[in-house]
Amino acid sequence: MIFLPTKVSSGSKAATRATMTWWPGGRIWMMMTMTIISFVQAEDSYRFFDFRVTYGNISLDKLVPPKRVILINGKFPGPELYLVTNDNLIINVHNDLDEPFLLSWNGLHLKRNSYQDGVYGTTCPIPPGKNYTYDFHVGDQIGSFFYFPSLGLQKAGGGYGAIRILSRPGIPVPFPQPAGDFTLLIGDWYPDEDYKNLTARLDGGRMIPRPYSVLINGNETPDSTTLTVDKGKTYRFRISNVGVQMSLNLEISGHMLKLVEVEGTYTIQSMYTSVDIHVGQSLSVLVTMDQPPQNYTIAVGSRFNHGQSLNRLILQYSNTKSKKSKFVPIREPDNEIDFSIKQARSIKTNLTASRQNAEGSKHYGRMKISRTLILESSGGVVNKKQRYAINGVSFVPADTPLKLADYFKIKGVFKVGTIPDKPGRAGIRLETAVMGLHHKDFLEIVFLNPEKIVQTYHLDGYSFWVVGIGNRWSTWSHASRREYNLKDAISRSTTQVYPKSWTAVYVALDNVGMWNFRSEFWARQYLGQQFYFRVHSPANSNRDEYPLPKNALLCGQASNRHRRDFIP
Repeated sequence: MIFLPTKVSSGSKAATRATMTWWPGGRIWMMMTMTIISFVQAEDSYRFFDFRVTYGNISLDKLVPPKRVILINGKFPGPELYLVTNDNLIINVHNDLDEPFLLSWNGLHLKRNSYQDGVYGTTCPIPPGKNYTYDFHVGDQIGSFFYFPSLGLQKAGGGYGAIRILSRPGIPVPFPQPAGDFTLLIGDWYPDEDYKNLTARLDGGRMIPRPYSVLINGNETPDSTTLTVDKGKTYRFRISNVGVQMSLNLEISGHMLKLVEVEGTYTIQSMYTSVDIHVGQSLSVLVTMDQPPQNYTIAVGSRFNHGQSLNRLILQYSNTKSKKSKFVPIREPDNEIDFSIKQARSIKTNLTASRQNAEGSKHYGRMKISRTLILESSGGVVNKKQRYAINGVSFVPADTPLKLADYFKIKGVFKVGTIPDKPGRAGIRLETAVMGLHHKDFLEIVFLNPEKIVQTYHLDGYSFWVVGIGNRWSTWSHASRREYNLKDAISRSTTQVYPKSWTAVYVALDNVGMWNFRSEFWARQYLGQQFYFRVHSPANSNRDEYPLPKNALLCGQASNRHRRDFIP
C-alpha cells in the first residue's frame, strides 16, 4: 500500500497555511518551518507524514498463532513513502510502544544532516508516549529504499516500510513507463520468537539462532497472495531485503528478470533467471509477461545455508481461471557462492542514463586515493559474553549520542581514532569506536571476510562504488587493484562480502556528519560490529552541515545543554 501525503510548494502561501494547520502549537511549528525553508529552493515540495507506532497481534501464517509485531499506522509492513526527487520530508513519529524507538532511512543520503539519521549515535531515542518530527531533504536521489527501526532488535519485530523516489517530470528514465509498479519487502523472520526475547538473549551473552522463515510483505503463508498482471505488459518490481541476517534469492517461474536499478543507481540492463538480494539491499527489475496466460510463482528462498526457507506469491495473468500455480525451480550451479559472485560482478552502472548526480561530477576512476581502510570482521568472547568486532574493536554505545557530544563538545563520550585503519593484533577490545575522516577525502575500503558466511555491510549517508569482488577463497593484495572496475562499477550503500574473500569499494567523502558504518547481520551489529565515521570540515559552516534541529531531542550528558547556531 502506498501512503500519499499532502504535497505543497515551499514558495506558496498554501505551504504556510498547511504547516500552520498540520501541527498543534502554531508558534513552534512556524519556527521549524522557517528553519527548513532556509535550506531549500523555493520550487522544492514538502510531503507531510504522520506515523503512529504501536504493538499489534497479527497472524502472519494460517498455521501459527498471532504474534506481537510493531505496527506503523496499524499496518505491517508500514506505509510506503511515495516521493519525488528534491522533496522535503516532514515525518511526525508518535511512539506508543513501552520502550524508546527510532526510525532510520536505509540508503538515503540525508546530505549535511546526520542529526536526522535515526540511529543512536546521532539521534536521541523517542521516549514512550512522546513524538519526534524528522525533517530532511531527499536531494537528487531516485530509486528504491526502505525505513526500519534501528534500536535493539526491534527490526526483528517489524516497524519497517518501503521508500520509492521517482524522478521529477521531464527527467529521462532509461526504460519505458511500466504498466505497474510492485513493491516486495522480503526478509527472514522468527515466527515463534518475540524480538524482546531475542534481545535479552544477546544481552546475556548468547548468540541467537538464524531465522528459519521468510516473509513477503508481512505474509508468511505460501501462495496466499496473488498479483494480477496482463499478458504482453511489463511491470516493475522493487525488492528490498529488510531482514536481520539471511541473503535471499528471488525468481519468477518462466520469466526473465531485467535488472534496472540498485539502491538509487540505474544499471546496465542485464537479464537474469533469478537475483540475489543480500540483507539490507534493494533493487528493481522489469518483468515482461510474455508467457501463456496461467498462474506462475514468485519464489523467495534463503541462500548459503542448510535447510532452505521458502515463501511464494502467485503471479496471475488476467482472465486466468485456475487458482493454483506450479513452480519448478531453475537449476543453478552446484555452488551458490560462485553463481552469486558472477552475478554480483555483472551488476554495473548504466553510464548512458541521463540523471544529474553530485557524486558523478568527477569520475571515481580518476580520483586520487587519500586513504585506504582495510576492515576485517572477527568474533570472540569478552567478559564471558559473545562479541563481534571490526579490526579487533567491538563497539559499545555511549550514554549520549555521538553527534550531540560532538556538537556540544562534551568530553569523555568518545575519542576520535579509536579504531585502526587496518587489522592489528589478535583479540577484541570494547570501545565507543569513532574514525576521524576529512571532508572531501577519497577513500578506498577493503572488506576482508575470514569467515565461512556471507557478510553484508552498510554505510549511512553515502553511496560507494563497488570496484572489486574477490573469488571464493581469495586474499586481497595490492596486486588486486589491477582487477578493479574503474569504468562503470555499481554505486550503492550496501555490499556483500563472500566467505573467505574480499570486496573493495571507493567512497568520496562529500557529506559532513557522524555516519554509522555497520554489519547488516543485525545480531552482530548489536554485539559490536559497527563504528562511526566522523567526517569533519574545519569550516564549521552551514554550507557543509546544517545546524542542530530546533526540535532535537536531548538526552544523556546533553540533556541540559542549550542549542547554539553555527556561525558561517
